[in-house]
Amino acid sequence: MQLLLLAVGQRLPAWADEATADLVKRFPPDLPLELKTVKAEPRTTGKTPSQMMAAEAQRLLEATPKGARRVVLDERGERQTSVQLAERLERWKADGRDVVLYMGGPDGLDPALKAQADEKLRLSDLTLPHALARVLLVEALYRAWSIGAGHPYHRE
Repeated sequence: MQLLLLAVGQRLPAWADEATADLVKRFPPDLPLELKTVKAEPRTTGKTPSQMMAAEAQRLLEATPKGARRVVLDERGERQTSVQLAERLERWKADGRDVVLYMGGPDGLDPALKAQADEKLRLSDLTLPHALARVLLVEALYRAWSIGAGHPYHRE
């Protein structure tokens, strides 16, 4: 199984790239995490937010491996503790399919893409900047792995 974070957006600040890269390196070989960014639709084209999200969703779908479990990050998604996310990660591993986590752009994710998702996760009740949300997600996934592996990274 592989984890793939597909995010809409441009370059992140250096601090976010560094933090994310550091965490990605910590994942074990049997659970690699790959990050891919798809281009955000330009906000200067006169398109409506719905049209821009639809175009971004198409890019996300084109980058999605066939048969992968689709998980959207959504403010209305399911709340998870670190332990609950670790349990979910174990279920994903037992399923054996790759897992794609979708992170939207400035306007969020297209409703049609959300409707196609296998699962919806919520990172926080707070609205977070994209860079911080990406770091938070990668850290949460690493923490979930560490809990399942009995690694001392997580402390209760």
